[in-house]
Amino acid sequence: MFKAVNNPYLVPFDGTFRVKNAATSPPSNANGNQQCKQLLNDLVEQLDELQRILNAHDRHAMLLIFQGMDTAGKDGTIRAVMRGIDPAGCQVMSFKQPGHEELDHDFLWRTTKHLPRRGSIGIFNRSYYEEVLIVRVHPDLLKNQKLPADMDMQNIWDHRYKSINAFEKHMARNGTVILKFWLNISCKEQRWRFLSRLDEPHKHWKFSESDVKERGHWKSYMEAFEQALNATSKPWAPWYAIPADNKGYMRFCVADIIVKSLQTLDLHYPKVSAADKKRFDKVRKILQREKD
Repeated sequence: MFKAVNNPYLVPFDGTFRVKNAATSPPSNANGNQQCKQLLNDLVEQLDELQRILNAHDRHAMLLIFQGMDTAGKDGTIRAVMRGIDPAGCQVMSFKQPGHEELDHDFLWRTTKHLPRRGSIGIFNRSYYEEVLIVRVHPDLLKNQKLPADMDMQNIWDHRYKSINAFEKHMARNGTVILKFWLNISCKEQRWRFLSRLDEPHKHWKFSESDVKERGHWKSYMEAFEQALNATSKPWAPWYAIPADNKGYMRFCVADIIVKSLQTLDLHYPKVSAADKKRFDKVRKILQREKD
């Protein structure tokens, strides 16, 4: 079963993670933007080759989960890191407010049906973690979820953490590599990015007044992230709290973790048997006898 690769931004598995201690900016000795861009380009090339082998090997899947406050850079990071991947081997799903059919099922249902098949990479832009993040910050949303009357509402969040952990361990046992990225943007940087969306006409479509209203719940969101990451960062399904104030550095960090995680797997192109090689030799001779 996959085990998390070590990294400065790996959320520990012992419940000691604290948001107040998590960096939102790169360290002082970090590479500059140009260096990060070049390193990212190199990683994208490696990722392209690794994805091809992942597909041919057909024994593992990879699930990438991105969570973060609005403007943290989820969309841009997915585009930048995955731009060189064969689209046939990659699927991106975005999860927003659940619809009527989704509310008629348990909270894991709508994401479960979009899990990646073996040999492919699946990307969740937001995920089932919304059910212990935004729903925890806004518990009135539970009223729409048609929960049983005897549901233990006092311990609902702990129960959901346990369901998530069991779900992810089941996937990991069956060959899915799960990497979860919390893009950790500061409140100050989010403010500037909102202002940028207002100042630049081509970004107006991204702006939503409701996103700004959620800033009023910043402290509650940070508490929800801290609790969720502590409860669900596991060796087989790790969380990485990535500094998100600098987009170039953030994208490099995400790509580096993905590449190194794939490199820990015993990925290889399928080996051809001796019998197959003999058949191939016969086919080669037939093709060689044909006239151009």
